[in-house]
Amino acid sequence: MDLLTGTGMLGCKPADTPIEMNHKLCEDMDQEPTNKEQYQRLVGRLIYLAHIRPDIAYAVSVVSQFMHLPNVSHRNAVDQILRYLKSSPGKGLMF
Repeated sequence: MDLLTGTGMLGCKPADTPIEMNHKLCEDMDQEPTNKEQYQRLVGRLIYLAHIRPDIAYAVSVVSQFMHLPNVSHRNAVDQILRYLKSSPGKGLMF
């Protein structure tokens, strides 16, 4: 929940899946870039969280491939993961 609060997405609509099925994320130079530092910081936090939330591990590995030059579609994919986390705050926790 701290991650959602820190990104201003606490009031967002929850998502059922951490990444869209048949996603088409790629390195597209024509897309509008997003804030690189903010993207890297957020994905870094998600990488850390994926160690205890294996249900987001695949989605996080996909978005982490674009940390060197993120664009709006990559940020939207990160937002999808955050919306999924809102819908399942305790799911996937391993103790």
